[in-house]
Amino acid sequence: MPQPNHQLREAREQRESPHEPGEPMSRQELADLVNAWIHEHLGRVACLTANYIGKLERGLVSWPNADYRAALRDLLGAGADRDLGFRRPRRHARGATTVTDVDRKDFLRTALGTALSVPLADLLIPTEPSTVPAVVSPADIQEIRTIAGLFSTWDHTYGGSLVREAVNAQLRQSVALLDKARCPPQLHDDLYAAVGVLGHAAGFMAFDAYAHNDARRMFRLALACAEQAGDWHLRAKVLSSMARQAIWCGDPDKGMTLVELAMVRSDRLTPAERAMLLSARARALAKLGRSQETVNTVGLADEEFTCVRPEEEAPWMRYYDAAQHSGDTGHALFDIAIHGGSFDEASRRLAAAVHGHTPVYVRSRAISGIKLATLTMSTGDPDEAASIGERAVHDAGIVRSRRAADDLRELYRTATPYQRRDSVAKLRRRIEEAVRA
Repeated sequence: MPQPNHQLREAREQRESPHEPGEPMSRQELADLVNAWIHEHLGRVACLTANYIGKLERGLVSWPNADYRAALRDLLGAGADRDLGFRRPRRHARGATTVTDVDRKDFLRTALGTALSVPLADLLIPTEPSTVPAVVSPADIQEIRTIAGLFSTWDHTYGGSLVREAVNAQLRQSVALLDKARCPPQLHDDLYAAVGVLGHAAGFMAFDAYAHNDARRMFRLALACAEQAGDWHLRAKVLSSMARQAIWCGDPDKGMTLVELAMVRSDRLTPAERAMLLSARARALAKLGRSQETVNTVGLADEEFTCVRPEEEAPWMRYYDAAQHSGDTGHALFDIAIHGGSFDEASRRLAAAVHGHTPVYVRSRAISGIKLATLTMSTGDPDEAASIGERAVHDAGIVRSRRAADDLRELYRTATPYQRRDSVAKLRRRIEEAVRA
């Protein structure tokens, strides 16, 4: 019988949750941090899940791979594998190869030879359609929520370009439940809300990859699901993302309209949701050149943020912590600082975002860092800007984000007057390499 790994569980629970101060770190949060650590330190993509952490803690897996062990030792402050309860499985005696082992090896050689005789893409052509259950169950809804959370975390850490096809396939399968499966009345709202959360995750990935038409369609799907579920919180989140896309695409007026739609019955929203929407409004106002209104709206967002209680927020709002708020409001103030507004306040907020974002949110850290370097460069402090930019370029190299790449190009152009300085020339070379990659 497997022996529970109490050492690993206790080590995890002794670490504070990065999203809920005072609470122990959850299995999913630890898995997210491990994936980010492996990508940042080893340059490899990992897909550790909360389910696998559970298997480790229950003793079903006693010896995870070397990458996982290295990440867990570092994140949990362990000096050796044994300090986390990991035990190497006993090996078979030398020369004890069994007939079963030989048969398995022969089978694999045969199967591999057959596989290589046809184009690999042909092996992925489905021959049977995916099945949809006749009746929706709570487990189906939970599965959609889990998948949405996994893809959203991946998007924050690596960008959405690499897995867009996967999330789109999952979204199609989930929508099939709405169209083809019978849903008990008591599960109706939960089902539509779960599909809406997944639709939002898919839409934001598309937005980040500049597949703007795809993003708009997916956001509209997510919004329709939120309306069907009567979920005001999800509705506000989707409209906020739609506003951000409109502002990014050069239509701040439409972004303002979408924010105003989201703020209808704002009394039903949480402080974090209101702070998020006010930050989006400030970004739209800044793009419209309405500087004083931008500053006033940032102040209103700050007031809302002081009332945030993370434990009362929906899972998709847990990202909106102090670092995210500083980054969102800092981006709004950046647009007026770059044209002669208050440099100090914009710089302070962007720096707080860079220092506050955990490895899970490396894309947000990269974009705030690029903006901070650009702002610093524009005020005539090129060496400091180059130092900030070096870290931001490193972070941007971890993710596949068209938005981050465009911000890097802006930093590159801003640095042009100082390109003869060694530090700036080095930064510009690194930007060229990152954008090319």
